[in-house]
Amino acid sequence: MSKFVIIGNSAGAIGSVEGIRSVDKASEIVLIASEPYHTYSRPLISYLLWGKTDEQRMKYRPDSFYKDNNVKTLLGRTVTKIDAEKKTVTLDSGETVSYDKLLNATGSSPFVPPMEGLEKVENKFTFMTLDDAHALEASLNKDSRVLVIGAGLIGLKCVEGIADRVGEITVVDMADRILPSVLDQEGAALVQSFIEERGVRFCLGDSATKFEKNKAVLKSGKEIGFDLLVLAVGVRPNVSLLKEAGAEVNRGIVTNEKCETSIRDIYAAGDCTESYDISVGQDRILALLPNAYMQGETAGINIAGGEKLYDNAIPMNAMGMFGYHMITAGSYEGDIYTEKSGRNYKKLFYRDNRLVGYIMIGDIARAGIYTSLIKKKTPLDSVDFELIKRKPQLMAFSKKKRAEFLAR
Repeated sequence: MSKFVIIGNSAGAIGSVEGIRSVDKASEIVLIASEPYHTYSRPLISYLLWGKTDEQRMKYRPDSFYKDNNVKTLLGRTVTKIDAEKKTVTLDSGETVSYDKLLNATGSSPFVPPMEGLEKVENKFTFMTLDDAHALEASLNKDSRVLVIGAGLIGLKCVEGIADRVGEITVVDMADRILPSVLDQEGAALVQSFIEERGVRFCLGDSATKFEKNKAVLKSGKEIGFDLLVLAVGVRPNVSLLKEAGAEVNRGIVTNEKCETSIRDIYAAGDCTESYDISVGQDRILALLPNAYMQGETAGINIAGGEKLYDNAIPMNAMGMFGYHMITAGSYEGDIYTEKSGRNYKKLFYRDNRLVGYIMIGDIARAGIYTSLIKKKTPLDSVDFELIKRKPQLMAFSKKKRAEFLAR
């Protein structure tokens, strides 16, 4: 029997466990993770603060998951070194664990840029983990003035989680719109207006240049008082373990279609890696939970001696803000088709006879049809694309294509 070691305990790691066990029921699996908790879904921490879920329902898999899959867990333990030659990992205790094959699924960490006076702020938080949510929750009260630096996914999900529990919230971002990596200008304006109706204020196209204990000075000269500061500027992939071990690393860990790194018998999956984005034809970080799981599953199957490729990745986001939903996928290039009606917004991007991306806000029904067209690189002249633009129902496909979809 072989011994497989997994570093991490989120989507990529869990996908790997399930991938391994789909092929190999007997080999030893050791899972090591810095957080002491059972695997949980990090995107749900905002719903925990909002009161829409609890820690039991946040669990990514049942309580019996590790036992059911014969996984030995070392939770609350941190890997400090990988020795690729000796095939061992060293823990923070100094203990070493050997492996035959290794998966690195270490995810990403909050990026906090140097900002003058930040060390003077006592009540400052990041918002990526369960511990982050616990720490922030312990400091909230109904009169709290909260300043959030960052209007991306993490910052706005924090806003959603605490909006009903504090006195006021101000969000600052140097970009000219919210969710700048996800939405276009028009779509962002719709979502921003909806959030502002919940009493949230935005200062966009501006940035904090200096902090005092309870005050931020912006580049524009504006001053904002606060009681709690949330730093959600961005994240960075956790690549140091593999970089120090000698693996090829760009912005993220470089992997092939089998999720192998440049080091023999070491694989990587999730937010710490780069993937080939078929919508733009280049490698880049796709820090998304579904992609992390699929990478992990692919890695697990290959680790266990099976065959699977991870070769149809695209950037994709599905999220809601106070019940207002949006889904985006692919790249925003090429010709454009737009629909807007009230709070519903749809924009399709297509070129070279293929759909390459879309933005849907409000009414997100049938988004899966568009996602399938992108992932399968379906030639648009093989379907009734003029009809699909407006009504992406299954019947818009040719008879042959309908039969293929229904057979799946």
